[in-house]
This record gives sequence, C-alpha cells and structure tokens, in this order.
Amino acid sequence: MTQEELDSLMNGGVDLNSLQTETAEDNQDDNNLTLQEVSMSDYKDNPTMVWPPPPPNQEHKVVHQLDDVTKDSEKKATEIMDKLESINIFFADSEALVGELNQVFDENIEIFSKLNEKFPNVESFSRILDLNKNIKKKSKEVIDNLQSGQDEVMMTMDAMQYQDIHRQKIERVINVMRALSRYMNSLFEGKIDDSKRVSSAVFIEGDTDTDTVSNDEIEALIASLGQK
Repeated sequence: MTQEELDSLMNGGVDLNSLQTETAEDNQDDNNLTLQEVSMSDYKDNPTMVWPPPPPNQEHKVVHQLDDVTKDSEKKATEIMDKLESINIFFADSEALVGELNQVFDENIEIFSKLNEKFPNVESFSRILDLNKNIKKKSKEVIDNLQSGQDEVMMTMDAMQYQDIHRQKIERVINVMRALSRYMNSLFEGKIDDSKRVSSAVFIEGDTDTDTVSNDEIEALIASLGQK
C-alpha cells in the first residue's frame, strides 16, 4: 500500500475489497518477473534486463571509478609529457652535434679543395674531397630528420592537450554528480532520526507473505489517529 492509498483510506475514499484485489493482482505480476543475474562483463543498458543492478560496492561506485580514471589519466599523461620532453632534448642535442661536425667537414672541404687544385694528379686529395662533400650532404639529411622528429614531438604534445581537456570534462561530470547527490540528500532529509521512527510492516493484506497488515490493524490505526 502506498502512502497515497493509505491517505485515501483514512479519508474514506478507498474500498478495502477492491484494494485487496488490486494488491493481489500486483503481487501476482511481481511473482511472474524473473530476476536475471548481472555480471560486470555484460552489465549494460538493456530494456529487457530486470533489477537489481550491480551492488554498490567499491567496484561499482561510479564516482570512485571516475576519480580513479582521472587520477591515473593525469599521472600517465604527465609521464608521457616528460618522456616527450626528453626526446625533444635528445633531438636538439643531436642537431647541435651534427652542426659541430659540419664545421669540421667545411674545413676539410676547404683544405682538400685547395690541395686538389694545386695537386690535381694526386688522387687521394680528390677522393677525400668528394668523401667530405658526400658526408656533409648526408649530415644535412640527418638534421632534417631530427627537425622532423622535433615537429612530431610538438604535435604529439598538442594532441596530449586534448587528453587533458577530456580529463577536465570527466572532473566536471564528477562535480555535477556530487552536487546532485548532495542536493538529493538534502531534499530527502527528515526532521526525525530514522532510529526514532515508528516501525512498519513490510507486507500488507493480500501479499503472499504472512507478515501482513490486516484490516483490523488498519482500522485500529485509523482509530488511534482519530483520537490524537
């Protein structure tokens, strides 16, 4: 029996016989429902799934899980950003080293160019000159690759910023959920402590359980209310 039905009963607006018949039909419908066990692997929105959902333990508490997600996500993102920064430093240092080698190649090219002009018949001068020119050309390719690597690192860092935005969105969802939780707790807060409330029967007349509220008990309740 709902609170609304009990109020109507107290005001004389409900027929007890019809109420008992409706209650029995409702109980019969409830008995026809088969509760399906839900596991973590297949728990999802399903219109054919009957309650209950997973129990509110540590594994299923939504805010706890979201807090863990944001915490782990921020930790891993920080680690990745640190690694990317280290890679970028390695690229920059390597580019500087190649630049120093190019200075040596330029000096070798200058010296062996003069030697090759002065002694054109000396084959070794010509061979070493060509070797230094080829190495310098390849060193330029190395620098280009290092600079491309730096560009890729910077683009990866920019992409990681989107991951941080997603983390902030999750945190905003958590804040909204917590605000709603506090609001609902405040909305249903009562003046009387639950331990001091009058106990009530779980079942009423018409239920299959024997622990029911009989018609005599309902009439006694109405009579006692009328005396106050």
